[in-house]
Amino acid sequence: MHYNRISADSHVDLCWLPPDLFVSEASAGMKDRMPYVTEGPDGPFWTCKGGTSFGLKNGVGPAGAKYEPGKHARADLMAATNLYEDGKKDIRRITDPHLRLKDMQRDGVDAEVIYGILGAATRLNDHEAATEMFRIYNDWLSDFCSHYPDRHLGLACLPYGDIEAAEKEIHRVAKLPNIKGLELSCSWDMEPMYHPCWNPIWQAVNEVNLPLHFHTFPAVSPSMLANTPQECRRAAFFTVVSGFQMNLINIVAAVIGGAVLERYPNLRIALGESGIGWLAYALDRMDFEWEDRFHDLGLKMKPSDYWKRQCKATFQYDTIGAKLVDDIGVETLMWGSDYPHGDGVWPESTKYINEQFKDLTPAQVHKITCTNAGRFYGLMN
Repeated sequence: MHYNRISADSHVDLCWLPPDLFVSEASAGMKDRMPYVTEGPDGPFWTCKGGTSFGLKNGVGPAGAKYEPGKHARADLMAATNLYEDGKKDIRRITDPHLRLKDMQRDGVDAEVIYGILGAATRLNDHEAATEMFRIYNDWLSDFCSHYPDRHLGLACLPYGDIEAAEKEIHRVAKLPNIKGLELSCSWDMEPMYHPCWNPIWQAVNEVNLPLHFHTFPAVSPSMLANTPQECRRAAFFTVVSGFQMNLINIVAAVIGGAVLERYPNLRIALGESGIGWLAYALDRMDFEWEDRFHDLGLKMKPSDYWKRQCKATFQYDTIGAKLVDDIGVETLMWGSDYPHGDGVWPESTKYINEQFKDLTPAQVHKITCTNAGRFYGLMN
């Protein structure tokens, strides 16, 4: 297949999955611990026996929010395509492979990388049940991508908070068809990536030869958000959305400084929805510090060389980053539409691509919007 545009960051959210998926596919002892859909004051919503809400069925964004016209410009643009009205009729364009393909074609996207339900499973507050939830989702995803395997590139979700379970799932999903990568959650309460407890994960990922993905990093800890006064909630949310991309320095610096990429030169890392403008500073800062006082880390190259050899970053709209592609490394950058999230640019990707890349050469733009992802995921040589 010939590709002109590949979105390296798109999504499936729990709220758009078949309402009976987890209960129907869970083992007998786990059925009552799975998320399910029930009626609520604003319509059907996802919940679990612990009472946690995972959002409205077929709602807006990863949280399954209620669509409120005029509150969010990007949501209004998506609503204008009848995305949410269709959802009310149980026409799930996001999780119907044929309808999703039409939404991609509307946006000029030939293939897309699909991130999954990590955040939802974390909110389940039940590690054992979440592991079962991931198994079910990953099997569903493999089947979903089977309809258009050269267009839908699924990332399997790995269990959170249980390294042994994550290691087992890595080896299991590597045998499933149509799985093109692995996704691991980022959270304030996990051990930092330089900690030796992660070594089994690095070894397993290296063995199966699938790229490992980290999608954003919380800018504010959950405990801080929980204690935020009501009158400050909007400011807190503004802080979250302003900083959650840059906080992926916690991953980048840890895997480089922990010599993970030195020990595993074939390990590939991708940052989902990370933005890129901050990376130019981060790479320069890491190089400076390494030269100045960190030669004892066991690195044989500058930190930025490991970045360029083994890492990728995705973004949807970053005018600052577009000015710094040479500093970051144009081969390390992959554009994504973020469909169907409100931070994204669907269905206006062409407009935003043209606007932010107006000063780049056509060859640079094609690398960022197509060939870098195509090669990273094995779609092209």
